[in-house]
Amino acid sequence: MSFTNNVNGTSSTETLDSPFIKAIVQQFRGQDSYGTYRNWSDELLLKPFIVSKQKKREISVEGEVDPMTQARIMAFYRAVAACIEKETGLLSQVVIDLSHEGFGWALIFSGRLLLVAKTLRDAHRFGFDSLEKLAEEGEKFVQSAVDLAKRFPEVGRI
Repeated sequence: MSFTNNVNGTSSTETLDSPFIKAIVQQFRGQDSYGTYRNWSDELLLKPFIVSKQKKREISVEGEVDPMTQARIMAFYRAVAACIEKETGLLSQVVIDLSHEGFGWALIFSGRLLLVAKTLRDAHRFGFDSLEKLAEEGEKFVQSAVDLAKRFPEVGRI
């Protein structure tokens, strides 16, 4: 499945077949207790993740981080955790500590094993240039965490 992305005035064809992209969509739909996204296409759900460099420069970092941006950050890291669980069979938990200024941490752990530790800066501007970059970044986190979980399986099970 593919679509043309006109979110930021650019037109490019991007695939939606990545397991990571599917995991993000699944996270959004799973957290949709009021059915808001029930009739939304996957493309529409993913559009807010695509933010051009020009658009990022226009986003002010003053004030509180928008709740929808916080939801996108959480969905991204929950999708990473879901992919890790699928690959390793280890239950993975996500902790996001984000200050009102947009700085903080994203942590993913299994048992006592810290699988992902990412410093968040300028969370107001969270987004990726394209769906390919989004999938690439997420899959990079997943692969690194899976390698770590395979090296220390006993720590992840505790």
